[in-house]
Amino acid sequence: MNTTEILQKTEKLVNGDRDKTHGNKIINHENIARLWSAYLQNKTKLQIIISPEDVAQLMSLLKIARTQAGEHNIDDYVDAVGYQAIAGEIASKRSELSSSLGVSNERKSKNTDNK
Repeated sequence: MNTTEILQKTEKLVNGDRDKTHGNKIINHENIARLWSAYLQNKTKLQIIISPEDVAQLMSLLKIARTQAGEHNIDDYVDAVGYQAIAGEIASKRSELSSSLGVSNERKSKNTDNK
């Protein structure tokens, strides 16, 4: 399988019918992040916060680890690429949200200062 075929397979996987089966990928990664954070905080008694994009990055590392044992399985590579794409999407949305929050808050304070 060549690079283009791997990317095409990944695109179908990430943007296919998985929402119907597993729900929205961003909401899922947010839920996983909260559960993993709670688990690690309880276990270590440390304030550990896992972000949704951390979840995708860690899942990608899991897939990379799988390439180092057992027989060759192209799905490990496809899944790793998919998780990296999801991490990028989540990080982009988080960045857009934080930049738009600052702008709208700035506008609100200017409007109230003029009254």
